[in-house]
Amino acid sequence: MKPMLLTPAQEIPKGPEWFYEVKYDGFRAILDISMDNIELTSRNNKPLMPQFPELADFIMENKDLLEPYLPLSLDAELVWLENQLKGHFESIQLRGRIRTKTKINAISKVSPCRLMVFDVLMTSGKDMTSLPFSERKTILKTLFSSLEWPLEPEPLSEKIIQYIPATKNADALWENILLYDGEGLIAKHKDSRYISAKRSSQWVKIKNKKTVSCFFLAYHKSNQYFQIGLYKESKTVAIGTVKDGFTKEQKRTLETIFKSNFQYEDNDFYYLPPSICAAVKYLHLYENELREPHFETFLLDTEPKDCTWEAFIEDSYHFPEKIKVSNRGKLLWDSKELRASKVQFLAYLQTVSSWLLPFCKNKALTVIRYPDGILEERFFQKNVPDYAPAFVKTTIEGDIKYIICDTMDTLLWLGNLASIEFHIPFQEAGSRNPDELVLDLDPAEPEQFKLAVKAALEIKRVMDSLHLTSFIKTSGNRGIQLHIPLQKDTFSYKDTRLFTNFLASILINMYPDEFTVERMKKQREDRLYLDFVQHAPGKTIIAPYSARANSFGGVATPLFWDEVNENLDIRNYTIQTVPDRIRTTGCPFKGYDEARGKQPFHDIIEFLKSGGKL
Repeated sequence: MKPMLLTPAQEIPKGPEWFYEVKYDGFRAILDISMDNIELTSRNNKPLMPQFPELADFIMENKDLLEPYLPLSLDAELVWLENQLKGHFESIQLRGRIRTKTKINAISKVSPCRLMVFDVLMTSGKDMTSLPFSERKTILKTLFSSLEWPLEPEPLSEKIIQYIPATKNADALWENILLYDGEGLIAKHKDSRYISAKRSSQWVKIKNKKTVSCFFLAYHKSNQYFQIGLYKESKTVAIGTVKDGFTKEQKRTLETIFKSNFQYEDNDFYYLPPSICAAVKYLHLYENELREPHFETFLLDTEPKDCTWEAFIEDSYHFPEKIKVSNRGKLLWDSKELRASKVQFLAYLQTVSSWLLPFCKNKALTVIRYPDGILEERFFQKNVPDYAPAFVKTTIEGDIKYIICDTMDTLLWLGNLASIEFHIPFQEAGSRNPDELVLDLDPAEPEQFKLAVKAALEIKRVMDSLHLTSFIKTSGNRGIQLHIPLQKDTFSYKDTRLFTNFLASILINMYPDEFTVERMKKQREDRLYLDFVQHAPGKTIIAPYSARANSFGGVATPLFWDEVNENLDIRNYTIQTVPDRIRTTGCPFKGYDEARGKQPFHDIIEFLKSGGKL
């Protein structure tokens, strides 16, 4: 069966008869499962399962649960889920182009795509397409509940077939789409039947499009489209072509200008110098060209010199009104290595939010703010400011009212305040016990970094011998930090101190000329200081995926253990490189929470308390 099609619209239809869903940017796909076959088919009837074997694997793992509902047919969008409301288009396109089976299998395991399901066409062999949409949606939700598959998008869930919920509140959903930089919204009439391969006015799509101020560069003689461009460092750069959106009169006038006033021509194009400016709507930039460009209007009062790449980048980020982004173009980083504005930093936070926020959940946050950029005055902020909006959650500890940053709106609000660094304690709010043990290997001098790597690998060897699962990340500055997740509300800081003392003694006994716990700098000589005292009540550590206020825009980046070697270079992990790293290699901290309950930490502590030596 071919999927039912959507009708583009500029306005969201309103009324009690409408339901609203998030529109994800990916591959439309029909999933058919029978007792002896699994098929995933594109809207053009091409097989997709060979490119996305993670879905077949997941279905086979759930075959027993699915059996009562077979044959089953679902309509969905196949996406690389960046956050709850956004599929990353470039990543799904990349997956679709990979042809080597070995590469497909490798990336499917570390960075799986997800099938976001919004409709049921058949269940238990019964055709559902003649039922109204509202009934089909109820049946679909019941199906997912019985299978215990996610009832809302979860970018980090191991259950990669997920339900797209419908809401009656269009305005709230649209605000969230702006908050998460989603592709758009779909409105569906409650009584709509499913009509294969047909475009219906009862299924409407509204895109979250941006607008760029640009100028016309060329006109293609045979295909009749216009090339558009911007100034970038005083040179013109093309950003794609536009053909749609013109009235007949507008297009005829523009064609006449090119044919009558061209500066030069070749076999395909007439060329003009930058002179005629226009506003063009688009979805996003993909491979240096605007995706889905649509002419909006001529800008008669705009000079070509004002149509710049810098302005395009600043204006390409949309945020809802409640964030109230100020000084969008303010440079937070301005160095030889990195120039990045506030909106670019906010875009970074949006991109990594699914991986950053879980580590800030229910933690009393301390931020370091740089309102005038990293080269100017900074200050620590623990107390929530009086002007904090109502959506910001807080917790009181002692005489301090801390911020709890566990939602996208709070994250972006903090980013707008130029809160570059996010530091979190080792315990949740209201608890006195750590839920993780973090060992900070922070060399005082760059020359000592190899010692930090050696210490981490030696500690990993000890952890493995004790059957403890450990994780490691860069600090984003100079060193590396080793994380050991612990069962919550179980161990005290006294317990963890006993263990860190044990670890330090092992390292120092093995390598007395390389490691020390001596706090006096002049007494350390060239040895690496094992700063395990940092793991204590009232102390904090940089959160995974937090940026750092250094010249290269470093990020506290989770690493795979095989990356921890003599070639490790912290400067490779920045706000510019980390988003693509997550998309292509996945997150090395995957399974962090699951590891808590599997750690034999209790037995180890009891043995150490008894005076035993491991």
